[in-house]
Amino acid sequence: MSVEANHSTLSLDTGGGSSLRPVLEWLARRAEPVVIGLAAILAGLALFSIFILAIGKSPVALFQIMYAGGFGSWFSIQNSLSRAAPLLLTALCVALPARLGLVIIGGEGALVLGGVAAAAIATPLTGILPPYPTLIAMALAAMAVGAVWIGAVGFLRHYRGVNETISSLLLSYIAIALMNQLVEGPLRDPASLNKPSTMTLPADYRIGAIPGMDVHWGLVLAVLACILSYVLIEATRFGFAARMAGGNVRAAQIQGLPVGRLIVGFTAIAGSFAGLAGMLEVAAVQGSANASLAAGYGYTGILVAFLARHNPLAIVPIAVLLGGLEASGGLIQRRMGLPDATVVALQGTLFIVILFCETFYGRFKVFNPDLWKGRHL
Repeated sequence: MSVEANHSTLSLDTGGGSSLRPVLEWLARRAEPVVIGLAAILAGLALFSIFILAIGKSPVALFQIMYAGGFGSWFSIQNSLSRAAPLLLTALCVALPARLGLVIIGGEGALVLGGVAAAAIATPLTGILPPYPTLIAMALAAMAVGAVWIGAVGFLRHYRGVNETISSLLLSYIAIALMNQLVEGPLRDPASLNKPSTMTLPADYRIGAIPGMDVHWGLVLAVLACILSYVLIEATRFGFAARMAGGNVRAAQIQGLPVGRLIVGFTAIAGSFAGLAGMLEVAAVQGSANASLAAGYGYTGILVAFLARHNPLAIVPIAVLLGGLEASGGLIQRRMGLPDATVVALQGTLFIVILFCETFYGRFKVFNPDLWKGRHL
């Protein structure tokens, strides 16, 4: 076979079945978020290591303890998975509106109010309805409250021009204040003396564990929510319209797309997921609504969503990773004498580096097939 024939077989531009260009383009475009994301994580860890060295501690020992606390044993893995469940849902609260170009960071508020709503509706229904209808009612109430809370952010953004990032953050503080007021006031169980809380759910009204694991079924619900969100975004007209509006709102309006309804609809769906996370914390972890609902899952979910590049499927492994990181906080405190907030400081460092690395997307030719000049391998 001639050299010319070989070159034609390996041509990157031909449409034949032997062409390698489509494969290389597919790999290049999908490798960019993985490579830059991993580089951002490594850079964040390196930067945090400098801080650990400055206070006289060993970064190697710290990371070893983090691994042991998050994934070093079956017990640690189950603890990490339990913590990942609310992170999956609060990350969706960030990722779905991001497809419309919105940066919403108020998942914490929707979570705590969702938990309070679930506890409030469970109080009169417990003992009257069987467990499963009661749990369904709790989930629906939590999702409805979360949808209204974050949907209001989308409404204010589109119809009144209020910045969604600021409004969602401020609404989180209002939500936590409302939660404290309700839990310490009209919804308080008189038997909760030292720590105000709502009525404790009976054992048969709690969400149980997955067989063979010490992880509640909320993890399965959260993973299903991520899968359904991916289908919504990638395989429906509603999702396609949202992506189009996120790329260029003006063009979407010219095409006749209902941008306002898309924004309110996607923010409401996002809020419903965060509200569901609050219900799971009440029905599977806490057993009641109390101050422990404001555990920071809504804020960690922001980091998860950005690390995943707002891809609902990529959220799953990253939430597990961040769940393991949070699970190691107590072990770090006991073994190294560092405060439990060390994990929060690391998360903040990673978030800053990840935001900085956003500027590198689209700058490397190897990840952009449109800039490739060669026609042959």
